[in-house]
Amino acid sequence: MELRRIRPDEHEAAGDVCVAAYDPLLTGAEDDYRERLHDVATRDAQAEVWVAVVEERVVGVVTYCPPGSPWREIGRQDEGEFRMLAVDPAAQGTGAGTALARLCEERAREDGAAGMALSSLATMATAHRVYARLGYSREPARDWSPVPGVDLLAFSKVF
Repeated sequence: MELRRIRPDEHEAAGDVCVAAYDPLLTGAEDDYRERLHDVATRDAQAEVWVAVVEERVVGVVTYCPPGSPWREIGRQDEGEFRMLAVDPAAQGTGAGTALARLCEERAREDGAAGMALSSLATMATAHRVYARLGYSREPARDWSPVPGVDLLAFSKVF
């Protein structure tokens, strides 16, 4: 598996991976979120999109939100933040999600961060297990709702 910055010709495939991974977990209140998930080109222009690639096929994608990125949501000044971590359903369980999360941690350290923060839908139990294995803790005081009916759980990790 190769981890690297996304290429423009992979935006569509990465968007498809995001939607496929998130779609079963979206309940309706997040319908417009599907469009945001698929719009990898905008995220790539305003943040850093990284991919996991196997045999030239995008199997995973994550958006790392460096300091100053408009994609940051809950990250404090001394924290990194990543969003929209997604693995193609056919590739889940292969370690792509864990590898992409670790890559974001490395990027945050390069940016001088002392930790990492992220938000996750309450229904993303598999992702929560990955975060726990990586040393993330729940931060209930930072839970939030971007729109009514969409409740996000906060997680953080100190490096």
